[in-house]
Amino acid sequence: MLPARHRLRERTDFTSAVRGSGAVRAGGRLIVVHANRADARVDSPPRVGFVVSKAVGNAVVRNRTRRRLRAATTSRLTGIPHGVDVVVRANPASARAGWDELDASLATQLESAVRKLEQRTRAAGPATSRTTSPDGRAATGPAG
Repeated sequence: MLPARHRLRERTDFTSAVRGSGAVRAGGRLIVVHANRADARVDSPPRVGFVVSKAVGNAVVRNRTRRRLRAATTSRLTGIPHGVDVVVRANPASARAGWDELDASLATQLESAVRKLEQRTRAAGPATSRTTSPDGRAATGPAG
């Protein structure tokens, strides 16, 4: 079971993880993993959401697929950096995949998305913070 503090629940959070600025994607035949770092949540634990559409199958198949993805993700939470939101989207082929195949695909795509996100974060350069100079004017400098 995925702990409540690690769940994405709001539509805006899903949209931000999938389409927000700085979002990355890693996809394969079975699943697509979207990841995005939320600046406001830097010290918060990672959150994960799942999208399993009707194209995957009927309700029984969709729920089975979602349960498998949730179980596979729970064991990999420690590999996701703090402040990152992840959305795992199941492709129709995931309905016919076995547990091992789905687990291996998730591991590969999740690692790839996190690596891309880390590279994008490093490429953006060091973070800056707004501070106030002694004379009261706003000054921007390296975070720290």
